[in-house]
Amino acid sequence: MSGVTKSVDVAVPIRTAYNQWTQFEEFPRFMEGVQEVRQLDDNTTHWRAEIAGVKREFDARITEQLPDERVAWTSTDGTKQSGVVTFHRLDADHTRVTAQMEYEPDGMLEKAGDKLGMVDRRVEGDLKRFKEFIEGRGDETGGWRGEVARPMP
Repeated sequence: MSGVTKSVDVAVPIRTAYNQWTQFEEFPRFMEGVQEVRQLDDNTTHWRAEIAGVKREFDARITEQLPDERVAWTSTDGTKQSGVVTFHRLDADHTRVTAQMEYEPDGMLEKAGDKLGMVDRRVEGDLKRFKEFIEGRGDETGGWRGEVARPMP
């Protein structure tokens, strides 16, 4: 497994940043290569992406969601990946958004890209585009304030 951790500070309140992040169907607006995300139910999303010419389609299950704190997920089929996005209040109008991901590169092309730091740059770019998106709007396109409890071990 490989991993990446990246952060970005956004000039919006924590509630605004968190609410926007829960709008998964908006991800193609700032995530490079993500063509579509459909929310199937409170805990399941379906993804279509094309990265470096490789098309992927998979489902992901939200494993934990706490308003204004975190959203965690794991893939349930296709590419093995999991991660968490956390939200940290810096002050009333600024939030640090941190994305941590673990993934299993599949095939020689993905393994080579991983060694060259392509995933790190992709996540960093996605966070920068999220910053531009949410700061440019000034408010969220929607929000889901429900909770998904962390599974018990």
